[in-house]
Amino acid sequence: MIKIGLTGGIGTGKSIVAEVFKLIKIPVYVSDLEAKRLMVESDEIRSRLISRFGKEVYHENGALNRKFLADIIFNEPGALQDVNGIVHPVVRSDFQNWSERQQAPYVIQESAILFDTGLYKNFDKIICVTANEELRIQRVMDRDGVDRNAVMERMKNQLDEKIKIKKADYVIHNNTDLILPQIIRIHEQILALNK
Repeated sequence: MIKIGLTGGIGTGKSIVAEVFKLIKIPVYVSDLEAKRLMVESDEIRSRLISRFGKEVYHENGALNRKFLADIIFNEPGALQDVNGIVHPVVRSDFQNWSERQQAPYVIQESAILFDTGLYKNFDKIICVTANEELRIQRVMDRDGVDRNAVMERMKNQLDEKIKIKKADYVIHNNTDLILPQIIRIHEQILALNK
């Protein structure tokens, strides 16, 4: 099974690209959604988060106390690294198990931090979605109802877009360009890898 990584910075349109791949019957594993699910469902993650941050990290009903955890991450240096060290290995394993159950010529894992975490090494090919900075900023402001400074702060915490593009095997430009022809071209190139 060919494994493809799909990445790009905030506001580039990774989610839209992922949805198009789903429409052409390519299974897509969305890392953020699956990590949120696993933070509630995985006994391993639950016990390690409680051990590291205390039982307040979960509500009495079993739901993750996101505000509590976010406050710690924001105020305690190293906390985000600790959370990632607990969650990412379980997500990686879950993706592997999920991949083995799929019936498709290839699968995609969508993650904003493929290059930041070294996860890109686990894939046969990488697709990077990119867009110009002003467009990205406007998209995130519109989507999340935040101001320009908040978006810039988030962007500052992500790996530079030029580095992602340089490391990627395929690049989708999501400015004013049509993305469907780009996706179909990449899809056909990936299918050719199976021949």
